Amino acid sequence: MEFVFVVPRARLFSECAPHGVAVFGDEWSQDAFETCVREDGFFVERAYAEEAPHLKQVIPYTLVARGQEFLLLQRTKGGGESRLHDKLSLGVGGHVNPVDAIDTNAGAGARRLRAPLPAATRREVLEEELIVEGETRLRTVGLLNDDTNAVGAVHVGLVQVLELLDGDARVREVDQLRGEFVTREELLARHRSGANFETWSSLLVPELDRLLRTEGLTQAAGRDVAPGPSHGSRATTARS
Repeated sequence: MEFVFVVPRARLFSECAPHGVAVFGDEWSQDAFETCVREDGFFVERAYAEEAPHLKQVIPYTLVARGQEFLLLQRTKGGGESRLHDKLSLGVGGHVNPVDAIDTNAGAGARRLRAPLPAATRREVLEEELIVEGETRLRTVGLLNDDTNAVGAVHVGLVQVLELLDGDARVREVDQLRGEFVTREELLARHRSGANFETWSSLLVPELDRLLRTEGLTQAAGRDVAPGPSHGSRATTARS
């Protein structure tokens, strides 16, 4: 039985829900989002969450940028989520699990973290999906929401950009995932030609310039993309 991290829709979107990308600072309050995560977030059985649109499963969704290029991923039939097979994706991410909320740095008195998203980002990017080398900078830039379909209605993405400052990144499990760095112009060309992007990535491609211009919340550069403990468990990737 899998448990995933959720926030109540009414607390996250008290007045109206955005469609597509909502950039922090310009269109949405990062402080309000982080407060909602800390004060209102909790774990619930995934099977229930998938059928509960009054809850939003929070998915850290991280784009990897190397200069003017972006890492474009394609999940093969060896991957776990059949609905994502062969789709193109700009984001690395998956569900936040209870293991991400355990502060193992506290030793025998391990405590529960009220904000498990940084640890989930670290687990997904560094330990499960990619091999990242060199100095990095992680910027939190906004939210991604799509209530037009049943999958999107129960998820919300935290959009982040991982900038490779002097290193590289490659796919860890090549039997499940393919990856290549492509330019923004190529991404736009593929998007216009009807390439098989997953829903969230199709919403992100036209917004790449805007996402790169925003300053966002920047984590300290270094080998680790986000603070938090190292975990060995695997979460099932699920995106709309």
